[in-house]
Order: sequence, then structure tokens, then C-alpha cells
Amino acid sequence: MEVRDMDGDSTVILRKVRRWLRIFVVCLVLSGLTAFPLETETRWLAELASGPAAPLTDHFPAVLEWTERIRTGVTETNARYPFLAYGTDWLAFAHLVIAAAFWGPIKDPVRNIWVIRWAVLACGAIIPLALVCGPIRGIPLYWRFVDMSFGVIGVIPLLIVLRALRPLERSARQAPATA
Repeated sequence: MEVRDMDGDSTVILRKVRRWLRIFVVCLVLSGLTAFPLETETRWLAELASGPAAPLTDHFPAVLEWTERIRTGVTETNARYPFLAYGTDWLAFAHLVIAAAFWGPIKDPVRNIWVIRWAVLACGAIIPLALVCGPIRGIPLYWRFVDMSFGVIGVIPLLIVLRALRPLERSARQAPATA
């Protein structure tokens, strides 16, 4: 049986875990920040769909139609009812607050593993939300898949982190029993 240096392994594991958590936090922050300038972003998306991406949207005209509809909806809503954009400001704020909550897991991932598990559940909850609320709001199925991809992609680093933390979590549980 091979004897392993748990302290050395712990350092390597913690470095890997913290790297993945920082990547997750950066993505959360970027995702949140993009919720502020929606009018500009939807204009860029519509310009991209009708410009450089036109060969692609020629094959998928519904995508071009949808991006134009989004741009028009956001522009007209902001012109007539700018206070509704406050809802996406809160969405952005929520992303930033959730990102801040990961300070605990970055500092002590084993002790704060519950935050990581909660985030896995939140990523999973994106799927039923998109499947239930999407049709109610008239969101096309292909766009709901785009929305669901945030949960699917977001859960990957979290699952890597949880798997990497298993040996540290086991040794943390065993430590009080041996002391």
C-alpha cells in the first residue's frame, strides 16, 4: 500500500479547487455585468446576425427574426418604460452577490462546501425554469436551450470542484474521530 503525503495532496487539491472556483466567479461576474447594457448588446447581436453571421442566419431565418424581435422589444421598452430595465439591473446585482458568496468557498472550500452544492442545485434549476417559464413568455425552444446551457456549462466547474474536494472532506470528517 502506498503511503501518500496528504498535506502535499491537500495543497494541490486546494489550488485546483480555488482555480475552478475563481473561473466560476469570473463567469458569474461577467454574466451579471452583461445584464446592465442590454439595449447595446441586443443591437450588437442583431447587427451580428444580419452582418458577419448572415450566412448562418440565412440557413436559420428564425434566429435572425428572434434577434430582431429582442432588439426591438428592448429598445421600445426602454424608450417607453425605462423603469422595467430596473428588473435586469437587479438580475445583474444578484449575479454579483452570488459571486461574492463564493468568497467563503475560495477561502475554505471544505468548510463552505454547502455553497458549492447549493450552486449545483441552482444550475440544475435553470433547466425546469426555462422549460416551464419559456413557453409562458413566448421564448422559442432553441433560445430556451441557450438559456439552459448556462446551467449545464456552469455546473461543470462546480462538479469538478466537488469531486476534487472528496478526499479533503473525508479527512476533515475523520480528523475529530482520531483526535
